Amino acid sequence: MNPPRTRRTAWITAAITVLALGTPLGNAQAAVFKDAQWESLHEAGKFTELERQALARLKTHPADAEARAALVLGLSLADPADAQRLEAGAQQAKLCTEQHPNMAVCHLAAAQNLGLQMLNMGMAKAMRSIGSLKDLWIRTLELEPTSFTARVQLAKLYVTLPGIMGGSTSKAKELEAAVRSSQPETARIIRLHILAEAKQWGEMEAELRALKPSQDSALQEEVREATMQLALEYLKGGKDLAKAKSLYETLQRDQPGRAAGFYGAARVHAAQGQADEAIRLFERAKTLAGADDYPIDQRLGDTLLAKGDKAQAKLVYERFVANKRAKPANVEEVRKSLAKLG
Repeated sequence: MNPPRTRRTAWITAAITVLALGTPLGNAQAAVFKDAQWESLHEAGKFTELERQALARLKTHPADAEARAALVLGLSLADPADAQRLEAGAQQAKLCTEQHPNMAVCHLAAAQNLGLQMLNMGMAKAMRSIGSLKDLWIRTLELEPTSFTARVQLAKLYVTLPGIMGGSTSKAKELEAAVRSSQPETARIIRLHILAEAKQWGEMEAELRALKPSQDSALQEEVREATMQLALEYLKGGKDLAKAKSLYETLQRDQPGRAAGFYGAARVHAAQGQADEAIRLFERAKTLAGADDYPIDQRLGDTLLAKGDKAQAKLVYERFVANKRAKPANVEEVRKSLAKLG
């Protein structure tokens, strides 16, 4: 029996959007590239330069697997909203996996490319692609058991998908148990996702706070994702604004260059009726890395409107609607707000 359409759609949407596809850990055990310079570029998110260097290497060494994978990631991650670049990355990923079927880096790059493509697909096509994505992560992990990204992304798929589509909490638990001693932080990240799916928020918070601050970009991204998910649970309906605020402030402290903690804290202040502080924090968040991940101008417009500044709220709303990176659902909400303003 198939699940109701609305539930199935929610499952698939969640399965796709949880794949943040962050850059893997930059330590020697879990690094993507053996080439230190390429790994440094990847870790720093300098994907345009990674692409440039990969192209140069392939001109003289066309059979270089790392160069081919670097090209895939450069094409895919420099501008994930560019469908043509993603398609070019997919073609390079196919070459990489066909020419180097036993190289984990090729399957990892292909999985990251496919995950990004799925964000731009229609729901039906994305559903058909989930099996391929799962297979790519499984193959990556088979070839490189220490891969942080492959293990965590595969665990996310297992806990997010319904059983009829290959989901399995028990398989996610197996992935966690296998590295509990050798890679304790990886195991803890997987436990966070298992607890989140089970809505065990108190246990999730305890695990999250037990994680030590890290400079590893992949670990930071997973912590950021989990923190934002948990804090939103406390924020919704004003369930526990103090806890939400504390979680957001922890992100501000541990990841001061990222927008997430400031955006979240701004939402708490807005919920508390502290419009001026909320506006200050929203404006700060807009200047930081990852700002495009959040509907900052939408929330800023809402706060300005609540404050009574209709003219400024309208300007901010219009700016949000013009943002090509804004999610359609949020744009539709803002259009309704604009219509009410006249």
